[in-house]
Amino acid sequence: MTETAEARLKRMAMRSWRRGTKEMDLVLGPWSDLHLASLSAGELECYERLLAENDQDLMAWILGQGQAPEAIVPLLSRIADFARTRLMQQN
Repeated sequence: MTETAEARLKRMAMRSWRRGTKEMDLVLGPWSDLHLASLSAGELECYERLLAENDQDLMAWILGQGQAPEAIVPLLSRIADFARTRLMQQN
């Protein structure tokens, strides 16, 4: 059975909020709430790859402490910028 577009977005949103580490929940969850529905098909594929990555690696890449796989760098940069802006607004 094929997954509907709506079910895919719901699954991806849930996976964004239930990462395994609270830090990544707080980075990916809010970002997915605001941006997931507007991503192109290619960006959704990229986000799927990003969701498959280890939380510790994702956090290191977001903090600039490691090199992310080339395929996810553009989207990861957008997510990192969003997280930084959100953090600055809270302070």
